[in-house]
Amino acid sequence: MNQPLNYRNTRFITSAPDIRHLPNDTGVEIAFAGRSNAGKSSALNRITDQKSLARTSKTPGRTQLINMFEVVNGCNLIDLPGYGFAQVPLEMKLKWQKSLGEYLQKRECLQGLVVLMDIRHPMKDLDQQMISWAVESRLPVLVLLTKADKLKSGARKQQLMKVRETSLAFGGDVQVEVFSSLKGLGVDQVRRKLDSWFAPELERQQALLESEEAFLDDDAE
Repeated sequence: MNQPLNYRNTRFITSAPDIRHLPNDTGVEIAFAGRSNAGKSSALNRITDQKSLARTSKTPGRTQLINMFEVVNGCNLIDLPGYGFAQVPLEMKLKWQKSLGEYLQKRECLQGLVVLMDIRHPMKDLDQQMISWAVESRLPVLVLLTKADKLKSGARKQQLMKVRETSLAFGGDVQVEVFSSLKGLGVDQVRRKLDSWFAPELERQQALLESEEAFLDDDAE
């Protein structure tokens, strides 16, 4: 059993316009996706306990690139371009959609998808399309209902149950949790889920290290 990862050590690696400009397709990547106003950057900053790891903007849709962050060697978080809402030229929007689609369909090391949506406006068409694609690709999904502090406790629980019920229709591995970057709601649940998704890669690295050490010991004898 691996120790929980320290997400405070997460560091920026690179920004890329498409998958051809990303590092080698190895290790494990967990992607964060959501509408342009869903609060992805704020969520990543809160999960990693860093104020400005991912840039936040008062203008939704400013994330135009695929941004990669390394938690530890071989374990990366990916901030995907926001979809929907963004008030940008159509040509640029189509370019984003192409790079987003390519990444989701062709990146072999993608092992989990976090879909963020405003708890007050969940399960828009594009959100549902994203989840459907992931389920069809046998990719586990964590749905985060962001800005949960905007609702009172009762309304928050009601919305959570409603979205969980809706998510059952997708089949597959879809987990739904409430989240607030401002109040810290759901942060521990997200980190535990990320730990579970990264665990196979960490175990692979540990097994490889032990194998190399055993080989060196045998060679020394």
